[in-house]
Amino acid sequence: MEEESLGRAELSTGVRLAYREVGPRSATPVLLLHAWGETRRCFDRLISNLPDTVHAVAVDQRGHGDSDAPQSGYALASMGEDIVGFMDAMGFSSAVLLGSSSGGYLAQHVAVTSPRRVRGLVLVGSPRSLHGRPSFADEVEQLSDPVDAMWVRESLAWFPRFQAVPQWFVEDRIHDGAGIPAHVWRETLTGLCAATPPTDAGTITAPTVIMWGDSDELLTHEEQTGLAEAIPGSQLLVYRDTGHLVLWEQPERLAADLTAFIDELPQRRH
Repeated sequence: MEEESLGRAELSTGVRLAYREVGPRSATPVLLLHAWGETRRCFDRLISNLPDTVHAVAVDQRGHGDSDAPQSGYALASMGEDIVGFMDAMGFSSAVLLGSSSGGYLAQHVAVTSPRRVRGLVLVGSPRSLHGRPSFADEVEQLSDPVDAMWVRESLAWFPRFQAVPQWFVEDRIHDGAGIPAHVWRETLTGLCAATPPTDAGTITAPTVIMWGDSDELLTHEEQTGLAEAIPGSQLLVYRDTGHLVLWEQPERLAADLTAFIDELPQRRH
């Protein structure tokens, strides 16, 4: 893809978010929202498979990657305000939001709280609910700086993979995770688990497509059909022989499905 730039956007919420922007500014922006414990770089393989017509913007969320990491502000509502503030800073009146795993949870929240800003929603291995205390919360609470890269490596074993993933990509994700401060790991998880599930808080009206791997050991088929039923008019795409990490395992197909989704959206000014 062409027309690439890197930058840091100053937000009205008081933080600076780092981003990578690729593709023509004349096209509808597609904001790529990474999962908890990852960074914008997890989208590198997806971006390399997108056509030159797609305007993709991968964002480091608060505390992750090269963005500011304040001691507070990791509630889901605060993270959502950052995304809207980022759109304001970039001059995007609306955008398609693509969220991977918990990034899709954040995308759902923005679609509920700021519906006019969301042209479309692409949920990739995204839960309907994260409410409650997960089994690994004790491990996360014990993290200290610098975060042990071996812990990050072992935590990735929570998500079995069924398609080949390049080792360099896995090593990059370990490097990203080890670079995230311990308080960000803790506070972001707390914010996700304490929030009211977005589809319980309101109705998502944006056109929505859900991508789910049929070998996902975290999200069941029943859970994903429940998410689809909670979003009127949404479409569920099943990726065969794929686990929870759809973004990691199927970047080529995801790029094709994303492009088709964008092409089918109703045309309007952005």
